[in-house]
Amino acid sequence: MRIIEFEEKYRDDMIFMVLSAKNAIGRIPKLNSDFLDIKANYFDKGHPFWIALDEFDRVIGCIGTREDEDGNLFLSHLYVKYDIKRHGLGGKLVELAENSARERGYKEVHVHLGKEYLESHIFYPKHGYKEYKELYMKKELGIS
Repeated sequence: MRIIEFEEKYRDDMIFMVLSAKNAIGRIPKLNSDFLDIKANYFDKGHPFWIALDEFDRVIGCIGTREDEDGNLFLSHLYVKYDIKRHGLGGKLVELAENSARERGYKEVHVHLGKEYLESHIFYPKHGYKEYKELYMKKELGIS
C-alpha cells in the first residue's frame, strides 16, 4: 500500500471506491460533485488531496482538506474501501492530513460528522477529536 497525492488518472477508480464504500454501509451511493475536478476544488485552492493505492494500483482510500468561510481547516472525504476497514488505513490518512495541516501553520483541524456516518462518531474520538457542537469535532494539532 502507498499513499500519494491525487493524480487525475485515478479519478474514476476513486469515485468507484467511494460509491462502493457508501453502498456497503447502506447509503444510497451519490456522487460528491467536487470529485469531478480535484484540481480545481482542492489543489487550485491550496489544499491537498491524497489517495491510497493497493499493490494492484487500485484506489483503496482517500482524504482531502478544505477551508470553510471562516478559515477553519476541515478534513474532507475520508473514505476507505469497505473490505479493508479497521486495518489502520483511515488513521494513516488522517495523520497525513494532520501533519500537512501542521506544516501549513494550522493549529487545529475540524471534521463534520454526517448523521448517517455512524462509524465517524466512533473513529474520530479514537484519534483525539472532541465534539464542540452537534455533528462537529476538532483536534488541537500542537507541535509535531
